[in-house]
Amino acid sequence: MNFSYLCILYSSGKMNKYKAWIAAARPQTLAASVSPVIVACAMAYRAGVFRWIPAVLCLLVALFAQIASNFANDYFDFKKGADTSERLGQPRAVASGWIKPRNMLIATLITLSLACLCGLGLLFFSDWWLIFVGLAIAAGVLAYSAGPYPLAYNGLGDVCVLLFYGVVPLCFTYFVQAGGFTVTIFLLSLAMGLLSINILLVNNYRDYEQDKAVGKRTSIVIFGRKFGRIFYLVNAILAVILAYPAYIYRDKGIWFLFAFFLLLELFTWQDLNRPRGSALNRTLEMTARNVLLFALLLVSVLAF
Repeated sequence: MNFSYLCILYSSGKMNKYKAWIAAARPQTLAASVSPVIVACAMAYRAGVFRWIPAVLCLLVALFAQIASNFANDYFDFKKGADTSERLGQPRAVASGWIKPRNMLIATLITLSLACLCGLGLLFFSDWWLIFVGLAIAAGVLAYSAGPYPLAYNGLGDVCVLLFYGVVPLCFTYFVQAGGFTVTIFLLSLAMGLLSINILLVNNYRDYEQDKAVGKRTSIVIFGRKFGRIFYLVNAILAVILAYPAYIYRDKGIWFLFAFFLLLELFTWQDLNRPRGSALNRTLEMTARNVLLFALLLVSVLAF
């Protein structure tokens, strides 16, 4: 489901509960949680250690955790006054009156519990200490926008994305299947995390004025929009460089595919120099698409 379709949902009259919950889950952003898991599974397949059940459990943990995070952001941003009628991005369910705050908080806790339950299932396939990884994920979901020091409001959102949409899901999805880590896995996890940071950068770039007005100190608010444009480009270039172990020993033709991907990222990056405001929703959608395309490119190189 892309942003254009969501806009149709919003403009199609009264928002029913089913549509409201779909919108609140923000399905157009879920590529960020799916992508590192499928890359890790491709690496496990290449190493001959791929297992279906832990792979599916890891995918469910990633999806439920991100949906819980999206619900939590919807609820806590409303409580903090960060979501207003002047919002330029996708309308939020609570702020728009589609879902009651209490119901959104309950949904957050239920979805997070489902992520934890799937995580507990992984203990049958790996070491007991992974429970601490699960606790860190749960804490990250809530600490991102809640608590006395919400990370997203204090310039740490980018670090959270690098960890929880790159390093943690990719490394530990591989770990529960292979029983260990490799340098290549870590480099690929950084590459995926950096590309996912770009999703957050576009979101914060678009919302610069509103975030600044409500005291939400994102990296864009702290360092400015010029920093955001440079950071986006650097992340894209670094991602392709860090993924080199996946293609350096492959046919030279594979190199051109990664060069083409970088060119695609450059075209998307140029959107940040165009009209701002809601027009950047298209850039946000394309950036999320690029994350998934990069993951699929890695899967094709690693698994075939």
